[in-house]
Amino acid sequence: MAEEKKYLYGPVPSRRLHRSLGVDIVPFKVCTLDCIYCQIGRTSKKTIERSEYVPLKPVLDELTTMVARGLQADFITISGSGEPTLNSRLGELIAGIKQLTDIPVAVLTNGTLLYRDDVRADCAQADVVLPSLDAADQDTFRKINRPHPDISIEMLIAGLSAFRNEFAGRIWLEVFLVEGVNTAADQLAPIKHAIDRIRPDKVQLNTAVRPTAQPGLKRLSAEKLHAIAAQLSTKAEVIADFSSLAGGKHIQHKAQDLLSMLKRRPCTLSDICSALGIPPAEALKYLAHFQQHGLVDSTEKDRTTFFTAN
Repeated sequence: MAEEKKYLYGPVPSRRLHRSLGVDIVPFKVCTLDCIYCQIGRTSKKTIERSEYVPLKPVLDELTTMVARGLQADFITISGSGEPTLNSRLGELIAGIKQLTDIPVAVLTNGTLLYRDDVRADCAQADVVLPSLDAADQDTFRKINRPHPDISIEMLIAGLSAFRNEFAGRIWLEVFLVEGVNTAADQLAPIKHAIDRIRPDKVQLNTAVRPTAQPGLKRLSAEKLHAIAAQLSTKAEVIADFSSLAGGKHIQHKAQDLLSMLKRRPCTLSDICSALGIPPAEALKYLAHFQQHGLVDSTEKDRTTFFTAN
C-alpha cells in the first residue's frame, strides 16, 4: 500500500503548470477572500493574520521521500485548501524545497497579502508566482471576491505592482470571469489599466467550468473569453478547460466510483478525495463533467458544499 501523503498531492496534470506536485500549507479553508467561484467551497476562516498553520518539517519530510523515490514533475506548486501566503514560514519552505530538488517552485496565490514586505520577500524565492485579479474597482471586488474587511482593491493592485518591481521571476496573472458579475465594459476597463500597471508575463483568463461556492454562476463561452483576452492584453490567453471528461479505463472507473458514492450519500470534496485517493483537481474535473450532464448537484449547508447524485 502506498504511504499516505498528508501535505502533498499529485503530481497531477495542470493546464497552467503541466505536471504539478501540490503542497498544501494551510487548513481547509483558511483564506483572505471568500470568492463566489471558489471550487472548494466557502471560506470557513477569513483572516489576514499570518501563522504557522502547518509545520514545516513534515511537509519537507514527505517531499524528501518522494524525491528519493524519483519524483518527476514540472513544478512543485504551493497552493492547496486556502491562501498559502498566510503561512508565516512560506519563505523557509521554498528554501527547503530548493535544497531538496531542482524542480521549479510555483506559488498559487490570490495576491492579497503582497502589499506586505515579508510576503513579497517569501514569494520572491519562487520561480513562478500565479496571483489573481478578478476586479479592479472596489464594488466588483467585494461582489466577486468577498474580501476580508481590511483588504481593499488598491492594496491588492499596489501589492502586485510592487512585487513586479522586486521579482525577477515569472508572474502569470489569472483573471476569473463570471458572466454578469465582472464582465461589463466599465468593469473590464479598470482591469486592463491594472494589468498595464502590474506588467505580468502572462494574463490567463478563466471561467466557471467547475462547481463553485455560490451555485448558479454563469460561465463565459470560449468565444467571449477570447474576445475579452484581446481587449485586456497582448499577453492574454484563455486557460479555461471546456473539454469533456477524458477517456481511459482508469478515469472511467474513478468517475463511476464517484457517482456510485454520491448515490449513497452526500459528500464534500474532502470526502471524495479521501475515499477515492485522488487530488482535489481530479475530483473537481469529474464533478464538473457530471454537473454539466445533470447527474450531480451541489448544495451548501453550514458553509460547506455537499455533492449529491440525481
